[in-house]
Amino acid sequence: MSKSSSPVTPASTVAKSAPIREAEDRFVSMWGQMAGAWGISRTMAEVHALLYITAQSLCPDDIMSRLDISRGNASMSLRALLEWGIVERAHRRGDRKEYFQSESDVWAMFRAIVRERIKREVDPLLASLHEIRDSTRPHRLLPPANEAESAAINQRLDAMVEFFQTVEKLGHRFVSPPGRGLRLAASLLGSFAGIGGGGEDSTGRAAGSVRGGEGL
Repeated sequence: MSKSSSPVTPASTVAKSAPIREAEDRFVSMWGQMAGAWGISRTMAEVHALLYITAQSLCPDDIMSRLDISRGNASMSLRALLEWGIVERAHRRGDRKEYFQSESDVWAMFRAIVRERIKREVDPLLASLHEIRDSTRPHRLLPPANEAESAAINQRLDAMVEFFQTVEKLGHRFVSPPGRGLRLAASLLGSFAGIGGGGEDSTGRAAGSVRGGEGL
């Protein structure tokens, strides 16, 4: 996401109806409960959920008031969300406050989340696996009688490295900037499982099928 230069949707000055407010609050709470699955703090998840579900540009004061959190928590959460690429800064003409708005495209949002999880979790894991494997090479072990045991350990480590390298390659392909990979993968999986993208589209082609020449 790049810095917004287009007009932004301001926070409404009209009081929201009780059902709308309740729905927003329930979404924020639900998203916060899922924070652990994304590898982020609950507050960070709730700030993102509020920006997404309201579809409005909010300043830190707005966020602090709505979520009842401190300025420090709001600032840290917004800074982290900017780093993840799922929130961007927005400005209002004549207003010196800093506003923030969420990525509105769900597929772009989850590509960014998956990309960040790969960078923060899979990449360090692979680096550690390589380091552990290198430390058990036969020439590093004494006495030589341990070579058979070392070979067995390395065989298991090599299998683990190969698996996570495949995960990393697939992940980068699915979340690459050009961007249709994640949607296509989900569509294909849904088609195979008989859910989501199953059946045929208006052209008679199986939903989720790949057009000739289209890659991930």
